Amino acid sequence: MNRIYFNIKTLASLAIATGLLASCSNDDGPVDPGQEPGDNEGGRWITVAAARMGDNPGDGNGGTLIYSVTSEEAKDPTVAIEPFDNGFTAPSNRTARLQSSEDGNTIFNISYAGETGGRYTKYNVEGGQNFSEAGSPISISEYVGSAPRWIKLFDGDKTGAAVYVDTENQFNDNDTPEDESDDFYERTEATMGIVTLDLQNSVINKFEESSLRLSEELEAQGYYFGRIDMPVLNAAGDKLYIGARLSKVNPETTESDRDFEALAAKTIVLDYPSLENPTIITSEIGKGNTNGYRSINAFLVNGSVYQANQGDPEGSHILKIDADNEYDNSYDFNLDEALGVDDAYILAWRPTANGKAVVAYRHAGSAEGVAGAQGYFALVDLEAQTAQKIDGIPYNEDFYLFQYQGFVVDGDEVYVTEAPVGENGNIYVIDTETGEVTKGAELVNVEGSHFIGVF
Repeated sequence: MNRIYFNIKTLASLAIATGLLASCSNDDGPVDPGQEPGDNEGGRWITVAAARMGDNPGDGNGGTLIYSVTSEEAKDPTVAIEPFDNGFTAPSNRTARLQSSEDGNTIFNISYAGETGGRYTKYNVEGGQNFSEAGSPISISEYVGSAPRWIKLFDGDKTGAAVYVDTENQFNDNDTPEDESDDFYERTEATMGIVTLDLQNSVINKFEESSLRLSEELEAQGYYFGRIDMPVLNAAGDKLYIGARLSKVNPETTESDRDFEALAAKTIVLDYPSLENPTIITSEIGKGNTNGYRSINAFLVNGSVYQANQGDPEGSHILKIDADNEYDNSYDFNLDEALGVDDAYILAWRPTANGKAVVAYRHAGSAEGVAGAQGYFALVDLEAQTAQKIDGIPYNEDFYLFQYQGFVVDGDEVYVTEAPVGENGNIYVIDTETGEVTKGAELVNVEGSHFIGVF
């Protein structure tokens, strides 16, 4: 018999119809509201994000603090930035999921977990620890839960998109429902929910649910969509791509099966803005996952979408989806081959308009630090399919990038943070055309904590 699972769409539709998503107040404020707001005559605002330790070094579960400087200050090694002592607390039970406007003047945040989980808030960046709330916050938890996976679409800061997937095992229809001993597994139903959010006016645009299907052969073996994330718009603005991770159960026991060979990488394609008609496209080049983790995993560059994959037994690739909304299987960019390493794993990355990109990665040769495998940065050329480790940045076995979220792109330049867990570091600015690296402002750290990027 089929198992009944909760359908959040009904509740969400009622929420839209009856206006249940009322605005709520924000009681969080700057640590020291006495500081006068600065100006950004010295260039674009650069907002540093710092994750405080919870129970263990590098877990980031103690909350997120942010502090902004001008790009001129960010490039100045005599400037010291102390967000843990002087920063603004970005509301979130765990590490905040932050996004910034293209000009750096606005920070967007959706709280992750806890009592405020799923609450969207927008802040004006005013320098230092000064961030003023703009507009009214709203909650999207009725749609995608209190720990939503969300991203800002690159459409001129207009839209955010949050996604989730619910799963439920389904069994055959037994003639004797009171006796389920002969039931056997058929498939796992995966229900995708997606909500789009008007970032400027703080209102819900659209919510839609869809069933995600694999082939009958794969579903019978226990495969299903276990996690989805990182939506990105195509060049035409009429399709939304959503990264995906496949999971598996043992059909004989329905217990989780974690020891399975990575399948070909897949992406969900939806009509936009209707969020309807899901289809699945499959790469012939990459395997594993395309959903990323904390940072945006796919970007539109020169008319095509470039997407990183993770968990590939041949090392991470950068995959390409063309204007026909299909993978370009002639584009074979393998980071292992380009960097001369084994088991490269793209943790986060960000391209510029010139087709160059900065990639945060680890590999089989990474040292095991206090919080996990050591991280590195590489400079990548998407057209030439080349990559080179950036040697102008110091590396330490405790330089941990698994939770890295934010890069700032300013023309051809990319700003990053470098600081081992619990140690001081610096902002570094990479000129992606020349490869030149500039050492910038000092980042003052505290015990067990780390920096998760700039916005």
